[in-house]
Amino acid sequence: MADKVLIIAEAGVNHNGSLELAKKLVDTAKECGADIVKFQTAKLSSLVSKSAPMAEYQKNNIGKEESQKDMLSKLLLPFDDFITLANYCKEVGIKFLSTPFDIESIRFLDPILDIWKIPSGEITNYPYLVEIAKTNKDMILSTGMCTMDEVADAVKALEENGTGKLTILHCTTNYPTPMKDVNLKAMLALKEKFGCDVGYSDHTQGIEVPIAAAALGATVLEKHFTLDRSMEGPDHKASLEPDELRQMVLSVRNIEMALGDGNKQPTEAELKNRLVARKSIIAAKEIKAGDIFSEDNLTTKRPGSGISPMRWDEVIGQKAKRDFKEDELIEL
Repeated sequence: MADKVLIIAEAGVNHNGSLELAKKLVDTAKECGADIVKFQTAKLSSLVSKSAPMAEYQKNNIGKEESQKDMLSKLLLPFDDFITLANYCKEVGIKFLSTPFDIESIRFLDPILDIWKIPSGEITNYPYLVEIAKTNKDMILSTGMCTMDEVADAVKALEENGTGKLTILHCTTNYPTPMKDVNLKAMLALKEKFGCDVGYSDHTQGIEVPIAAAALGATVLEKHFTLDRSMEGPDHKASLEPDELRQMVLSVRNIEMALGDGNKQPTEAELKNRLVARKSIIAAKEIKAGDIFSEDNLTTKRPGSGISPMRWDEVIGQKAKRDFKEDELIEL
């Protein structure tokens, strides 16, 4: 059986600033079979300047324009709420994770996390990368908006400053991502370039692409989810609703089983079926003892319990040791 894909249900800021809604997202992620539920932790004063504009997708998804700071002020949870959420995840039985977006958030989350998820937007933030690497924990690195050289620079910064095991996620930072922009083969290019585990952080609509990523060898999958896609907020429209998340998890688990161990050999069921499906060398007509086996008096038919037709040339020209009726399996 293939190794288990780590499935991260990305709640992000789809709680809309409500701790109660965040807890419901934890419950949903657990019910849908995800391994991890992930949030986003940031100090607003350290994240954006007053003049930072909204992304185009944020304007489209929210339906209005305001500063990034004003938008995020309604979406971010206070630090204390993440302690509550981490404890709640333990009660529910799902792993808690939150992405830090600034150094203060790294320091706050460090005691309660054993693995980091670095967002695409911080991949060129050298002081951030140094700070998070110094914790010597395993890292999952998203690479949206990146060139291969930028990924290499980030990997170097992390590895030079003490990072643990590194997993690199291919990602397209657009919510939702059109299929033509997915470029899923880039995940394989990252694996070849850096020789580490790779995965995929998905922002497409639907579940086809993460399932395909699992089939291509992703070890980590991340997907946004929401309780209701019609809710107001920048990420809801590119998120899965609970039934879709459940189906995605089930499909990925099926793909894991289907991938197998890579050894080409018949299954136990096939060993039984090949006796029925394969053919044997059979008498095409009545054959008398002493007759010479030839293409005229032999043929191949099911079942496969007799001499394999792969021995045809060996059988042709030999003498029949007994009588054979038409359709009887040949014996030498």
